[in-house]
Amino acid sequence: MDTQTQKSTPRDVFLHLIAVAALYIGVGSFINLIFKLINYAFPDNVGYAFDFGSSIRYSIASLIILYPVFLWVSRMLERDIRVDVAKADIRIRRWLLNFTLFAAGAFLIGDLVTLVFYFLNGELTIRFALKVLTILVVGGAIFGYYRWALRKKPGEFPGQARFFVWGVSAVVLLGIILGFVVAGSPFRARLERLDAERLGHLQTIQNQIVYFWQQKDELPTTLDELRDPISGFIPPVDPQTSEPYAYQIINEHSFELCAVFS
Repeated sequence: MDTQTQKSTPRDVFLHLIAVAALYIGVGSFINLIFKLINYAFPDNVGYAFDFGSSIRYSIASLIILYPVFLWVSRMLERDIRVDVAKADIRIRRWLLNFTLFAAGAFLIGDLVTLVFYFLNGELTIRFALKVLTILVVGGAIFGYYRWALRKKPGEFPGQARFFVWGVSAVVLLGIILGFVVAGSPFRARLERLDAERLGHLQTIQNQIVYFWQQKDELPTTLDELRDPISGFIPPVDPQTSEPYAYQIINEHSFELCAVFS
């Protein structure tokens, strides 16, 4: 038995590392997704404004890929153990399971310390409490599952464990759906990127107009006057229609820039 516990094939090492990597990155993406949804539901007027869309979409993309990979690899590992129960005691599996158990426990302890600190500091809000609850639930689920995985009989996977996996899958799917609702569809994301580019163009043109006025003590009559063959500046145009932006002089020291946003 000792010789069996010492041996693991390259396939075993590869699958266990893939499973653990998918688990850690997927958990991080899920927590980030839930945090962004909490920030969206309970905005903090004191804090800074964040781009919810891109961050939520990245978390969704990670979960869509990593969670099925984790389930698939985990199923393969369980199937290997049912075929050869000695694989339940290979070193790479024991080390990674125990490390995951330790990381989840440390995660929970740190979370509780943070909760008590903020409570004593008088900064406990609904938004913060929900984030702490998220970490407690996620960390507790990981700790409980892998503690059971270390103690269960090799090849055993009862109905309660299957129900747990289905429950976790439902929660992940619900998080992805809510993320799509908040972040919007890919078509909306493209329109937001176009608007962001338009805004950047207007700021660039504004800076060039101010620079033009500083050099010549007058405003340009048209945007074409901003063309500079030396610096290579060419007034940008609308990224979707390729039409120039609207420009109008109001008075000697005022002008108007306009764009049609999506």
